[in-house]
Amino acid sequence: MLAGSVASLTYDDLPPFVVTLAKQCVLDTLGVAIAGASQPAVRLTWETVQSEAATGPCTVLGVDRRAGGAAAALVNGIAAHALDYDDLQMDAMGGHPSAPVLPAVLAAAEEAGTTGRDMLTAFVAGFEAECRVGLAVAPGHYARGFHTTSTVGTFGAAAGAARLLGLDAKRTEQALGIAALSASGVKAMFGTMGKPLQTGRAASAGFLAARLAERGLTSAEDALFCPQGFAATQTDRSDREAVCTQFGNPWHILQVLFKAHASCYGTHASIDAIGLLRRNDGLSADQVEDIEIEVPPQQLHVCAIPRPSTGLEGKFSLTFTTALSLLHGATDESRFTDDAVCDPRIVALIERMRVTSDDLLPALGARVTVRLRNGRTLAAEVDCGAPAWSRDPTEQEERLRAKFRGLVAPVLGADAAAALIDLVDHLEDLDDIRALTKELT
Repeated sequence: MLAGSVASLTYDDLPPFVVTLAKQCVLDTLGVAIAGASQPAVRLTWETVQSEAATGPCTVLGVDRRAGGAAAALVNGIAAHALDYDDLQMDAMGGHPSAPVLPAVLAAAEEAGTTGRDMLTAFVAGFEAECRVGLAVAPGHYARGFHTTSTVGTFGAAAGAARLLGLDAKRTEQALGIAALSASGVKAMFGTMGKPLQTGRAASAGFLAARLAERGLTSAEDALFCPQGFAATQTDRSDREAVCTQFGNPWHILQVLFKAHASCYGTHASIDAIGLLRRNDGLSADQVEDIEIEVPPQQLHVCAIPRPSTGLEGKFSLTFTTALSLLHGATDESRFTDDAVCDPRIVALIERMRVTSDDLLPALGARVTVRLRNGRTLAAEVDCGAPAWSRDPTEQEERLRAKFRGLVAPVLGADAAAALIDLVDHLEDLDDIRALTKELT
């Protein structure tokens, strides 16, 4: 059923809101990948693979490099997740959907010189496929310690690349089976270079799975649910029906969330809560006696590093991100440095914080309570679990464009950033996707 939905999806099946959100995902992911291309995890990986992969038709984002499809998907997938600033889908996938899918689809599209419409269709097919797989193995898969962006994302990358390559349902099923044997990634990597690396591996493995299936390589049938298959080995309970729902019933892309802060999404509610107190009540660091950050219990195992020692660890620290927001009112990528986590003002604030859990809070919510030196208490509660639009996704367009310009202009220049925004805005009109990719370096 899932393979058939992937193989049969056409651009004309996509409602206008889905097309708009798909283009927003493409723009946002390209922006964070171009900015992330300079990160050590990307550089070290490229230096390792370039001797074997330095020739090919595919663009390596942010720099003047080309590679074969699998290598490009690997490096671009790492870049897309290196800043932990990429989109996510929590209702179904439980992870970051675009970082593994777009690099695989982009590599396949660039090799074929396909149209923008075909690329958008393939991207949506991958997005929807990984969300259905995510639902099928939730919540036990993530609770066991698997990183769904990498594991479930491998299926999304394979589905997207298979759709781009025009594989029929049978070969798409084989691609998903090959993805099952490749899917890997663990949450123990959070706060290290291993986290984006396993996302890049998902993009590359998915691309390779589709290519191998195209050439006739076979895998176990029903590898998702067969005995000793993916679900049986990686979750306590699975739901086969989740992958049998037709695309559009529902469209999971409608629930995609875009980051406003360059840190784990589990930190966003507390960042926003302290920001509200800063703006509405004039709260400043020197007024603080102590701060309590209450989050749902699951966040204690995801983003509660108490004393981060690197900027990367800071992205997974509720205390550091809250202190950063209170002191500076800004949590963009430039703030997450090794020096920042050692800033005496930050450290002093962290020493006055405690993190506790409240299982009544929503999954992406937080409550921040501040006791002031004068005895007063201030509190704010925020839920970041809903998309930032209500009637039309274009409501968030300018915020996403501003984020893109802030990430891309320092790397490629303001004119290039503006040109890329225009190209993505009219992506469905491109006869050859290489009109876009030639502007990405």
